Amino acid sequence: MKIIDLTHEIAEGMPVYPGTEAPVLKQANTVAEHGFAEKLITMVSHTGTHMDAPAHVLENRKNLSQIDLNDLFGKGCLIDVREVQGKITADVLKPYEAALKNSKIAVFFSGWDRYWGDEKYFENFPVMDESAAEFLVSTGVKGVACDMISVDTVDCVNLDIHRILFAADMFSCENLKGLGRLSGRDFEIGIFPLNIKDGDGAPVRAAAFLS
Repeated sequence: MKIIDLTHEIAEGMPVYPGTEAPVLKQANTVAEHGFAEKLITMVSHTGTHMDAPAHVLENRKNLSQIDLNDLFGKGCLIDVREVQGKITADVLKPYEAALKNSKIAVFFSGWDRYWGDEKYFENFPVMDESAAEFLVSTGVKGVACDMISVDTVDCVNLDIHRILFAADMFSCENLKGLGRLSGRDFEIGIFPLNIKDGDGAPVRAAAFLS
């Protein structure tokens, strides 16, 4: 089995969602001075490659602790949206319907990770419209993952796509990288967040598993 890391490194100066506090990594202890090394890390729960639980946007919906771990690992369906201009419609997803119904996690491959660290990363990336999000829910997948900053546009107000997914108790994972390595391959994907009490989201270590 080959394991492919799909996770951006957490570091000071990394891209964060506009308006979000940037992470701070402080060397709290060192081997030279204290005999052991530790970092003090301060960051919001949706930093870097991370998961959104339904509780991120909707009250009385699942938080991180309530999501079944079995829903966070399984067959992935790679949806190539590199040529999509603007919105991803239901018509874009329909050719993947059979594969989605046989998968656990829908993985949107836009190639936008090539702009990581550039202002372009926050602009003009493809996102689903409401019909596409509703179609995706109908396939029965447990979650959505993408190599963009969000499943909604940065300038959105109501987070409509988040709301459709979360109302169906799906999770989303954002800021993946290197999805091109999965093109044309059968794979399983694991997306494992920190187990934060009542967590609305958390950084994850996301990886694809190729047999």
